[in-house]
Amino acid sequence: MTKKTKWSHLPNAHHIDRVLASVKAHPDEWSAVRTAAWDAAWDAAWDAAWDAALDAAIGAIQRDRDSAWDAAWDAAWDAVRDRAYAAAWGAVAALIAYDDCAHYLDMPSDRLRVWAILSENPAAVLLLPAVITFEKINELELV
Repeated sequence: MTKKTKWSHLPNAHHIDRVLASVKAHPDEWSAVRTAAWDAAWDAAWDAAWDAALDAAIGAIQRDRDSAWDAAWDAAWDAVRDRAYAAAWGAVAALIAYDDCAHYLDMPSDRLRVWAILSENPAAVLLLPAVITFEKINELELV
């Protein structure tokens, strides 16, 4: 049985749950991806994506998502630490703010990286660390 959360009604609820479970189980992998991925250009893209996601989230909150946002924020904060937190919370923010972004989680990271750069889509930028982390976790689990 799936645990009922305050964000269970959101379209991307199971993806949010997946990110939170992953960061609890693999905080070092999340932290490593966050550390390796950041340079000056990426920081600028990340900041722009955050700004756009927060603007979208404000709209989402106005559409009765405030309790889901707060609950997911609390869960992410409880689940992660330091650098892992930033990467995981970016993914959670994108999944809350953009109902149509889950398909980015199915893209290979190299393609998503190019798409994030070319499209400047905030959801793509925010989900890239999650995709890279999921790939690294999958590699570790195959060994």
